[in-house]
Order: sequence, then C-alpha cells, then structure tokens
Amino acid sequence: MLGTTAGLTAVAAGGLTMLSSRPAMASPQINKPAPDFTAVDSNGKTQRLAELRGKIVALEWTNHDCPYVRKHYNAGNMQALQRQAADAGVVWLSVISSPPGEQGNVTPQKANELTQSRKASPAAILLDPKGQMGRAYDARTTPQMFLINAEGILVYMGGIDSIPSTRADDLEKATPYFRDALAAVTKGEPVKNAVTRPYGCAVKYTTS
Repeated sequence: MLGTTAGLTAVAAGGLTMLSSRPAMASPQINKPAPDFTAVDSNGKTQRLAELRGKIVALEWTNHDCPYVRKHYNAGNMQALQRQAADAGVVWLSVISSPPGEQGNVTPQKANELTQSRKASPAAILLDPKGQMGRAYDARTTPQMFLINAEGILVYMGGIDSIPSTRADDLEKATPYFRDALAAVTKGEPVKNAVTRPYGCAVKYTTS
C-alpha cells in the first residue's frame, strides 16, 4: 500500500530516489471520489476533473529528465498505453509538478515539443509548478499513475509496472499493473491490484 511505504527511501545509481522520503501526506483513497483538480494545460486551457465526469481519466505524473520515465518513453511503452487509452475513450492527462529550478520543469512550449518529438499522445499536459495537484494526489515519483472511472471514483493508484529499474529489457518481464488496470476499467471490471508501489525519481515540490 502506498501509505505503508511513505517513509521508505531507496537510492539507485546517480542518486535517484526510488521513493520520496517526504513526510506522509493524506493519501487519496481507492473506491472513494478522486481529489478534484483545476489546472492549466500546455495550450493554456483550464482542465477540470469535474468537467470530465462520465469519462475515464488516466493521470500520469512525468518528468522528461528522469531515467525511469525515459525508459518507458524511449521503448515506446508509454506511447502504447496512451494509444490504448485513447482507443477506449479514456482521457489521458500527463502532469508535471516540477517547480522552476527543479529537474523536469518545462515551459508550455517545451512540453508540447516533447510530446511531438516523443510521438506521445496525451489528451493534455497539465502544468502544476506549485504542486497543488500533485499534493492532492500525494504523487511521489515519476512515473506514477492514477485511474479514475467515469463516476469520478479513484480505482487505481501506484506504479506503471512491477520492476523498478531503468532498463528497457525489464519491460517484458514486469507485471504491467497500469495496463491491466486500464483494460479492466474500460471493460467495466474491478481492478485486481488497485494499489501498487510506485517507483521512479522523487517529485520535488516547491517550498514557497
């Protein structure tokens, strides 16, 4: 469970944090209403969860400089998940909570350039430099995934898969937690592993 791992920190090569050592915050709860949010996307449009009621929503916390994120994009895994989501009518929102001066912070133009160069296809990229949305979801790593059903209920939160590495050859061996959750929700089935342990680079929130 996310709540039981909040105080753990594992460090990989290069000083990358696998799990944030920040003090535990109130976590969102599975099978409860997902935290509401209002955020401006990279095209200047305001995105509100309340306006997406009736649609399944996928949230992906991301940081283009994080090697764990790069693994999934360079191998085409994240793009494949985004296409799977779009084909099923799921609204995929990538979220960047990195504040200015921290790894992963981007301008709206840079966010759009990254989407194009990586052939990614999120419905929108939400810019959250003040960390309001990230804190509401207790997002701790990049990548970290959340899935909200059409009734606005949080039905999955955690890792994208089961192997916390930066090696692309681990993708075939990993249990694809998020892919399985996405398939279940789009079929109207319960998610078997609704809470899993996220891994990646720690989300560094603004202190101001």
